[in-house]
Amino acid sequence: MAPSLETLTQHTTHNDRLTRIQDMENIDDVSNRIDTIPIIDTRDVNMNEVERLSEVQEFYKGKNILITGATGFLGKILVEKLLRSCPGVENLYLLVRQKRGKDIFTRIDEIFDDPVFDRLKKEVPKFRHKLVAIPGDCEAAGLGLTLMDRQMLTEKVNIIFHSAATVKFDEHLRAALNTNVRAPLHLLRLARDMKGLDVLMHISTAYSNSHLSHIEERFYPCEADCEQLHQMIEKLTDRQINDLLPTILGAWPNTYTFTKALAEKELRVNAGGMPIGIFRPAIVISTVNEPLKCWLDNMYGPTGIAVGSVSGIVRTLQCDENVTADLVPVDSAVNCLMVAAANVSAAYKQRSPPQEPPIFNYVSSVENKITYGDFMEKNITRVDHYPTSNAVWYVSLTLTKSILMYNIYKFFLHLLPGALFDVLAICVGRKPKMMKVYKKVHKFSSVLTYFCMREISFCNRNTRELWQKTSDSDKQLFPFSMREISWDEYFEEYLAGIRRYLFKENDDTLPRARLKWKR
Repeated sequence: MAPSLETLTQHTTHNDRLTRIQDMENIDDVSNRIDTIPIIDTRDVNMNEVERLSEVQEFYKGKNILITGATGFLGKILVEKLLRSCPGVENLYLLVRQKRGKDIFTRIDEIFDDPVFDRLKKEVPKFRHKLVAIPGDCEAAGLGLTLMDRQMLTEKVNIIFHSAATVKFDEHLRAALNTNVRAPLHLLRLARDMKGLDVLMHISTAYSNSHLSHIEERFYPCEADCEQLHQMIEKLTDRQINDLLPTILGAWPNTYTFTKALAEKELRVNAGGMPIGIFRPAIVISTVNEPLKCWLDNMYGPTGIAVGSVSGIVRTLQCDENVTADLVPVDSAVNCLMVAAANVSAAYKQRSPPQEPPIFNYVSSVENKITYGDFMEKNITRVDHYPTSNAVWYVSLTLTKSILMYNIYKFFLHLLPGALFDVLAICVGRKPKMMKVYKKVHKFSSVLTYFCMREISFCNRNTRELWQKTSDSDKQLFPFSMREISWDEYFEEYLAGIRRYLFKENDDTLPRARLKWKR
């Protein structure tokens, strides 16, 4: 016969009592053994990671981020840093256009073959599911987005980083206007429809008003109107536009700085209380620390001078060696940009939001000045350690402020040797190329001369205050104070970075390159 419910209850209660008695008897034994149990530091436990997020990491937790210009120099570092240092990020939407017959997915795959992403692949191997490639084009109306993609972005995106731009100083006005001015306005219209937008960060340049001798963190007048200018140039031929260019540019030295200034003005006029921030980095150069030391993928600005001089091609330049070279490492700039985005978002959520978009000048001259003369000297003194295998001449760079002396030096140090090299090449049956190289070098030099001959001072009060307000943990995770950087230490690896990432030369080739350099 089955036992009654009362019998079962009594039996269970009896067993519980026996268990508790046995537990009581084992307490002394457990007490004796408890000291042998290893103590676990909860700071190292991944399950507590969410509780230990820093303030900036907390801001990016659960956020969907749209990035334009993700395939560019600064864009790559931004994508890498977000994925590696902000574990709570939901998705990154990368606006990418087809280029040279390659679709956007091929381009994304090629981007992540770059060694700059090796650390990310090691530390966060499953990051690819957070990437969403969106076909688009910053030169097209509405950014070239399909209706479906546009709707998806307005539903999901919380943060926008607009990094896309044409950075060619001598870009044709038509292309520069479309990419640098009209694209930010198309993005602004898209942002207005976003239901959960926290902030839109527009990446400008510290030189957007380079015709001034002192630049503060504020907007400056720009008389041009984007739509009027667009309508005018649509009716003109390229030749007519070039003829009118000096009148259109006014005080600005080139189409790049002009269109960047015009974009700032248009964003200010059309902001309408939206959470927008303007980030103005100075001359962005290779990384200082992460994810790789001295990584770079272009020869813009002073890097082009360094590459030309250490390879023996550039031997003279019209430049005032006492003029400040406002250099900022790209990883430091990205850190400041990310912290600034969190700050701007918080500012617009206050009872008294900013009356106009905050501006952050990210420069080195205020806290850690370096001149063009210093830049050249630090490279030349270290070139023996990291010579290039394809150098054509021993390094010898003459700087002069005089246009007359520059033309004399250019003839004897560039044109005459270049012509001799080409004659020798023809004699041995090779294709002459040095004069073509020097044509490009002189065009590049003429663009840089404006900035190498003018001393511009900057105010970066907002950026310095941002650093002061940043928590200690975030200062460790997102270091961006230029005061903390040692230029001597930085330039110890700068030429090594040029060899590895621009010339694609392995360190194993150094002994042979040094032997050639001595000869």
